[in-house]
Amino acid sequence: MHALHTQEAAIESDQAQLSALVDSDIDRARRTAELLAPAQKTAISVFATVEDLIDSGVADASVVCTPTDAHRQHATLLAQAGQRILLEKPLTGTMQADREFAAWLDQNYPHAVMLAFQRRFDGALQYAKQLMESGTVGRVFKVVSCLEDSSPAPDGYNSSGILPDMSVHNVDEILWLTGQTPQAAAVIGNCIYSRKLSTAVEDYDDAMLYLWYPDELEAQVTVSRNHVSGYRVETWIYGERGQIHVGRFEQNHHEVVVEAYGRRHRKEPLAFQRFPQRQYGEAMPEFADRFGNAYKTEVAEFLSKCVAGKEFSVTHRDGVRAMEVIDAGMRAVIDRKSGARVAL
Repeated sequence: MHALHTQEAAIESDQAQLSALVDSDIDRARRTAELLAPAQKTAISVFATVEDLIDSGVADASVVCTPTDAHRQHATLLAQAGQRILLEKPLTGTMQADREFAAWLDQNYPHAVMLAFQRRFDGALQYAKQLMESGTVGRVFKVVSCLEDSSPAPDGYNSSGILPDMSVHNVDEILWLTGQTPQAAAVIGNCIYSRKLSTAVEDYDDAMLYLWYPDELEAQVTVSRNHVSGYRVETWIYGERGQIHVGRFEQNHHEVVVEAYGRRHRKEPLAFQRFPQRQYGEAMPEFADRFGNAYKTEVAEFLSKCVAGKEFSVTHRDGVRAMEVIDAGMRAVIDRKSGARVAL
């Protein structure tokens, strides 16, 4: 998926090209390269390790979508080799490692990493942000962001926890929408179904992160592995004059609806727009059907900034900020014995 989006964005920019694929399963890399090669004039090299890629000198920038526990190692090697990197979320998966890696980047390669928070590049969410900032629903007092997978993490998956692994997208979305950092956070979590269906070890299969802001604003994040009837992604923005709703669960992620409604007596919506999503014509991960357009727009932004030598709009610092919010919540897990919340 990432290779396809990178190739397409590079071809459309007419200023870059997909030069190589790196995969520890080099046969898989070769198969992918063979599928993509006809779309471009130049050959696509394949390598088994990041070190081999660097030694070859065939690339100036890389998209890193390796397992989370390898993010820091691979991004470090590429940055030291002079490359710029689009790094999949999360930064490292833990608060301490995030801070250490971010400090190292700030000192040595402050403009090397763009963190892949693709929701910022999603047309539907960008439209909702425009509605919010233009005052369509008045002063916003609550934001709710939901992400629910239809199945558990795959067998053998190494998760740092459902909140660091899943909710980092939702948290960044809320930070981006509100432009504010919450004052305190708390988590409610439970294991209620899907955890027993996989060998992956994870703290919860259902969780909620609650965020307290100043000035009468709150936010809620819900993440789950238990939405058995299909992938669910929805956002609500509550204002004093109405509500903005992004997405609705219809088992159809090839169209996302953004709708804003005022109070009950108003007959017409404040805003209504449909956002068609890409149809790949083949089986893809469920998140690709919903965010395919955003992934491609994101990598196009990455390539344009690399070509122009400009700073990225989303960096490792945003990853640390989102993880700080999640970490605060995880240090205040609410259960039957406690009800504490942790200040940020």
